[in-house]
Order: sequence, then structure tokens, then C-alpha cells
Amino acid sequence: MSTKFQQHSSDEVVRMMHTIEKTARTIACSIGVVAFATAFTGCNQLATQAPQSVNPLAARAAALDSVSPHSPAQPTTTEPLSVQTDGDRYVARQYPSTPPYTPPSSGYTAPNNYQPPSSYSAPPSLSSPSQNYNGGNTYSAPTTAPPSTQYTAPTYPDSTFAPPSNTFPGTGYPDSGTLLPYGADPYGGAPSSVPMPTVREADLIINGFPARTGRIMLGGAVNSDAGVTGQITVDERNFDIMRWPRSFQDLVSGTAFRGAGQTFRIEAAPGSDYDRYTINFADPNLFGYKPVSMSVSGFLVDRSFDDWDEERLGGRLSFGYRITPDLSISLGISGQSVEVTNPSVRGVAPLEAVLSDNVGRNEVYSGSLSLKHDTRDSPIQSSQGHYFEFSFEEAFGDFDYARIETEYRKYWLIAQRADGSGKQTLSYSNQLGFSGEDTPLFENFFAGGYATMRGFDFRGASPVVASANGNVEVGGRFKFLNTVEYMFPITADDAFKGVAFVDFGTVESDVELHSDSFRVAPGAGLRVAIPMLGPAPLAFDFAYPVNKAPTDDTQVFSFYMSLIR
Repeated sequence: MSTKFQQHSSDEVVRMMHTIEKTARTIACSIGVVAFATAFTGCNQLATQAPQSVNPLAARAAALDSVSPHSPAQPTTTEPLSVQTDGDRYVARQYPSTPPYTPPSSGYTAPNNYQPPSSYSAPPSLSSPSQNYNGGNTYSAPTTAPPSTQYTAPTYPDSTFAPPSNTFPGTGYPDSGTLLPYGADPYGGAPSSVPMPTVREADLIINGFPARTGRIMLGGAVNSDAGVTGQITVDERNFDIMRWPRSFQDLVSGTAFRGAGQTFRIEAAPGSDYDRYTINFADPNLFGYKPVSMSVSGFLVDRSFDDWDEERLGGRLSFGYRITPDLSISLGISGQSVEVTNPSVRGVAPLEAVLSDNVGRNEVYSGSLSLKHDTRDSPIQSSQGHYFEFSFEEAFGDFDYARIETEYRKYWLIAQRADGSGKQTLSYSNQLGFSGEDTPLFENFFAGGYATMRGFDFRGASPVVASANGNVEVGGRFKFLNTVEYMFPITADDAFKGVAFVDFGTVESDVELHSDSFRVAPGAGLRVAIPMLGPAPLAFDFAYPVNKAPTDDTQVFSFYMSLIR
């Protein structure tokens, strides 16, 4: 750039013109330096990003770059920055950290008075309100500011980003010797707030590919309650009941009946003491609405007990609603046909009332309401949290009765190693239940065995009815069962763990507790974790009843072993 000046004879005028030319060059250089610094700051924010590449969303990113996210009345606001990376898009909206700013719309009010830190021996006085700031509240600057500099209160460009209400503790004045916050005006007095750091907003696009969701499992189990049982399971966790095959290729390639996130499970478990066959379909997001789920299941169970054989055929439909991630409620209706055959003793009234030889098959239908709250860290060998379930059931059909049950389990983590292994856990569990007077024999509560009360035979801690030919375990309408257990590691790899426990409680014909039938069984056991056999550890427990009913059947050793592949 060249500047021409008209020559005058006066030397004073010439010197004045040279001064003006020098000042203009200085101003131009300053503007260039500021522009370069601003451009460098913007580029430096993106220096760590990957090189730009072609992306299908480039058109949308270019459109975002050309439109300011703020009001048109704010032309000085920084535009959104768009970066193209390999396969992904990163859009950053960068807010400036240098003036000028735009006042926020969030209703922020600056303080009327400013009090410097207590280290000031003579804090500066404040002048009368000199500026109306955001809705009538005043902002005042100290009168010690040099007359040549006017202080301007900083503002912010986005209404969602409000400055703090308190002052920055490091503020000070040039003559006080204290440090100023970054970006503060050394001659503008104490600021009402401190400019906040750079904030970015990013849009993340995640591309996922479904993993293998279907599986066929073969396994078996043996335990002291149910004998030997085999198991074959077909499980699909990404089922789609509406995606029927349109060709033979869809069927053999695995694209049919897949893709909606539903669950479909078929299980067959034949055994020495009982057979179980089930089919289940569940939709975790019914009609695309996340909190609501639906489940439909059918079952056939054939079980041989000591005093009779029992076969159940039925189904269940339930709807669930997840209130919070830990709390859920469900409503269901079920129906089943129960056949009771092969009684070991005749003449016992509760058993005769349900025998198929006398009344045929027993038809029982029910509606139920259940509430669950689960905060456990793991459903198997939990170490923290609790599990609570409350259920109410109203039965009708051949029998009309109501049933209320609650279950509560609490886990405390006593100690663990630095890496999270070697956990020592204390737990308490409680089962409480009550059923109406018209409850049939096969729906009564029973206790005894590995799953309820160790130290007793399966159903051996239950009320009995005596007859001339022997006793019949008929169960009761009231149960109160408890367990306190302490688990600790034995080996460094947690493959072997030990347990010490006390099982106590009772099952009674009515809602009552009797000292002569209240069961207490302390014991100890071993847990063996073998990953190749499945998630559930092998369990071996020894328990000895120290208090029991005269008619109870005891069993000191109980165990559970399973294999699922």
C-alpha cells in the first residue's frame, strides 16, 4: 500500500504527515497480527484431528459451516467448525474466549458489590451504579481504574452457558501484587465473572454390526434335590417374529426370524426325577416403546415326589414396565392343568382332594402383580447391592385363594484385593409367604433341601399329616425362611471359595411360629468355579440341624453340579 501526501512548504506539516503515515502502518500491522493470531487459534484447535477425507455427510457439514448457530444479530460469533475424518464426522462449535461477547439470555445477574479477597489491606471503593446489566440489575466498577481505560463487563455467546455467580478468588489490581485471572483486564477493576474455557459440541455417529445372537446349548446337572437332569436349549436373542422367510435361502442363511431384538427360547430338560419342557417368547420393547415388555410362555412339567406324582401343563402371559433401571413392575395372567397321580398313602384328606382319580385334572387360573427392585452387581455370586420382590396372586378356577410372597436378599462387600479379586461377602436372604385357606396341596409351601433349607431332605422340613400307613408331607400356607452366609476366597485365583452359613425358619399350616418346629441348621461349604462347566459354581454343603420338628427328615450333605456348553 502506498500513500501520497501533498507537499507543503512548512516543515511542521511534513513532520505531521509522516507521523500520520507511521501511525497508519502501525495500525495495519496490528490488525494483521490480530487476524493471524485469530486464524492460528482456530487452526490450533483442530491440529490434532485426522486429515480430511471424503464423507457422505460432507454436504451437511458444509451447510453447518455456512450457518451460524447463534442469532443473526451477532455477526462476531465464531462459526461452527467441521472436520472430516476417516469414516466419521466431528462437528465442533467453538465459543470464543476473547472479546467481543454477546450477553446471555439465561437471566444471569452480576453482583451489585464486589469484595476483593481478605488479603487486601485497603479494598477499593465502588462507585455508584453506572451500567444497567440484564434486566435492571446494576454492575459497578471500582473508581480506581485509570481514566483512559473503560471497563466492559464480559458476556457470553450462548444462553445455555451461564457464568458463575461468585467472583474468581485470584482477582487483583496492578498495585496490589496479586495475580490476575487469565484474560482479566489489569486496568478494568475487579470483573464480575471469569471467562469460561472453550466448549465444544460433537455429533457422534456409531456404526455397529450384530454379533452372533443365536446358540444351541447342551448340558446337564445333578443335585441332591432333583437327581440327574439333561438339558438342550435353543436360544435366539435377536428374534423377529414378523420376519417370515420369503425364500429357502432366507431360511438356511439365518436372515429369517432375526433382527428385532426379541428373545425366543426352547428348552428340554429330561431327568430321573422330573422332566421340564418350556417355550418362551419375549419382546423387551413392545411396539417400539422401550419401558414396556411382553412375555409369553408355555410349559410341561412332570415331577415325581415321595408321596405322589405331578404333571403340569400351562401357559403364562405377562407385561412389564421398567420404572427405573433397577425398578420394574409386571402384570400377568396364567393358567395350568395339574394332574396328581400315584399316591404313596391313601386316606389323607389334602391328598385325596386333588387326586385325579377322584376329581380329574385340577384347573387353576390366576392373575398376578409383581414389583422388583434389583441393585446387585451380578446375579451369580453377588457381592454388593440387594434384590427385593413383592408379588400378589389371586387364583380362581377349581380353587379360589389369594397368595402374597416377598423375597429379600442383601449383600455386603467386607473386603477385597486391590485388583478387585478375593472378595469377602456377607449376605442375608429372607422368604416370606402367605396363602389362602383354599390353597390346594400342590400349591402349598415346602422347605428342605439345597434351595430352601440345608441340613434337611428335599421337602423334609415341612408339615406332615400322619396316617395308619405313614406320614404325608402336605406343606403349609405360611413360610418364613432365612439364611445368613459369609463367603471368602481360599485360593488366589478365586477358583475355590469357602462359605459359612446358618439357615433358619419354618413352614407352618397357619400364620404362626412354634419353638418345637422352628428349624435352625448351621453349616459350611465349598464353591468351585470351573469356567468350562458354566457360570454357576459347583456347590458342596454340610449342615447339621440343631433345632427341628420331630417329623422332619434330615440330610447333612447337599450338593449341586452343572455343565452347560
